Amino acid sequence: MQRTRTFPTWRGPAAIAMFFWSCSFGAAAHAQAWGLPEMSKETKACVDCHKKLNAPIYQQWGNSKHYRANVGCFECHMAQEGEVDAFQHEGYWIATIVSPKDCSRCHSREGAEFASSHHSKAARILGSADNTLAEVVEGNRGMITPAFPGGTSAAAVSGCWQCHGTEVKVLPGGKLDPATWPNTGIGRINPDGSEGSCSACHSRHSFSAFQARNPDNCGKCHMGPDHPQMEIYYESKHGIAYRAFREQLHMDSSKWVVGEDYSLAPTCATCHMSATPSRPATKDKPAVPGMPVTHDVGMRISWNNRPAVSIRPELSDEKMKLPGASVNWETRRNSMKNVCINCHEQQWVENFYVQYDNLIGLYHDKFAKPGLELYGLAKPLLKPVEFSNPLDFTWFEIWHHEGRRARHGAAMMGPDFTHWHGTYEVAKHFYSEYVPELEQLAKEAKASGDAAKIAAGDALQKKIEEVLNGPNHKWYLNKMDPAEQAERKKRTEEFKQRYSQ
Repeated sequence: MQRTRTFPTWRGPAAIAMFFWSCSFGAAAHAQAWGLPEMSKETKACVDCHKKLNAPIYQQWGNSKHYRANVGCFECHMAQEGEVDAFQHEGYWIATIVSPKDCSRCHSREGAEFASSHHSKAARILGSADNTLAEVVEGNRGMITPAFPGGTSAAAVSGCWQCHGTEVKVLPGGKLDPATWPNTGIGRINPDGSEGSCSACHSRHSFSAFQARNPDNCGKCHMGPDHPQMEIYYESKHGIAYRAFREQLHMDSSKWVVGEDYSLAPTCATCHMSATPSRPATKDKPAVPGMPVTHDVGMRISWNNRPAVSIRPELSDEKMKLPGASVNWETRRNSMKNVCINCHEQQWVENFYVQYDNLIGLYHDKFAKPGLELYGLAKPLLKPVEFSNPLDFTWFEIWHHEGRRARHGAAMMGPDFTHWHGTYEVAKHFYSEYVPELEQLAKEAKASGDAAKIAAGDALQKKIEEVLNGPNHKWYLNKMDPAEQAERKKRTEEFKQRYSQ
C-alpha cells in the first residue's frame, strides 16, 4: 500500500487536521505554507525524548522555520497503519522517510514544480550506460542485503545512487534496506511512489533556504569529470565574485531578490531558481515582469548538454513526458536573460549567448556528429558487449566527459574547462586515439576474408576519409588551404618577433 498521508480528525488534535487543511489551501492559493497555533502533543512527546538521544537533530530543527511554525517531528513523520513503510513507535504510527509528497502538503507549488523537473527524475538513469559501468564494468554482485539476495554493486550503491537516487526498499516492520538507505539522491523513488528528495538540497533537519542558496550545496553532484559545474563556477568570474563578497549577499533574506537584496555576485540558485524583480518600461525597452522562485531548474536552460549531441530542453522534457515539453528554449532563454540583465547590460547578455551557441555548434559539427556516425559504422566490427572494446571507452569519454566539460564550461564562462579540459581533450583523443582505432578496425576487417566484415570495413574506411577530408579536419592530412597556411605562418612569425625582443 502506498503512503497517502491523509489524516482524519480523530488521528490527533483538531489543530493538526486544521493545519493540513490550511497548508493545502494556503499553498495552493498563495504558495505559502502555514503553521500550527501551538506545538502538538505528539511532537512534544517526540521532542522530550529526541532532544536527549539526538541533540544535534533537535538543535537543527530548533533553528528552523518549521520550529517557529510549530511544525515538528510528528507533523512530518506521521503515518497510518497499513502504509508500506509505517511502523509503530512509542504508540504512534510513523515512517522514517519524509517524501516530496509529504512536504507538498504545505509546499504544494514547490512540490509540483520539483515533480515536473529533471531533478526529480534523476533515478531514471538506472539502466543507462553510466549505470552499466557502475553495476557491471566497475562492480559485481557482492553486496548482499535482504532486498537484494542475489547481490548488487557497492559501486552503484555508494556512487550513482547517492546523487541520482534509487528505489527505497522497505523491509518488514518499516525498516529500510541498507542498499537503498541512507539515500538523499535527488531522484530517489520513495515508498509512497513519489520521486525525489527535498533534503537533497534542504538538508535535514534545518531545511535551510540559506544552505540551498549556497553554491557548495550543488557540488555534491554537479562536479567531477563529466559534469564539473561546481569547479567551473568557482573558476568563473561569478564564483570569484562570490568568494569575495559572499558575506554581503544576504543569503539569509526571506525575499532574496537579485538586484534588490544583492547584486555583487550570483550563486547557482540565483540563475536557475531564484526570484527576479520587475523592471519598468523605458523609452527603448518594454516593461519586464519579475519572475518568482522556481523549483524546476530546467526552466531557464536553453541547451540540454547531457547527450552526445546537445538537444533543446523541451525535446528532453517531451521524452520524459514532463510539462516542460510545452515551454520552448527561446522562452527559457529569455527567462535566464531576465536574471542576467540585473547585473549585465543587454549587449553583454546577447553576445554571451552568441559565444555559447557557437561553441555548441563547433563541438557538434567537428566532433560529435561525425563521431557518432563513425561509431555507428564501427559497431558491426566490435565485440557486442558494451564497454568490452577500447573504442567504447574512447568514444564515451570524448562525449560524456570531455565534450560535456567543453559545453558546460562555455555555458558557465569557465574558459579553462571550455578549452584545456574540454575542446583540447576532445581534439586530442579524437585524433590520437579515436581515428587511429577506427582505422585499425577498418584495416583488420578488410583483411579478414569475411564478406560481411569486409563490407563493413569498406564503409567505415570511406566515412573516415570523408570526415578527414572535410574542412574541419583536412589539416590532419596536411591539406590545409594554402591561404590559411600562409595566415598561420604569418601569425607564427609575428609571435616570434614579438617575444624575441
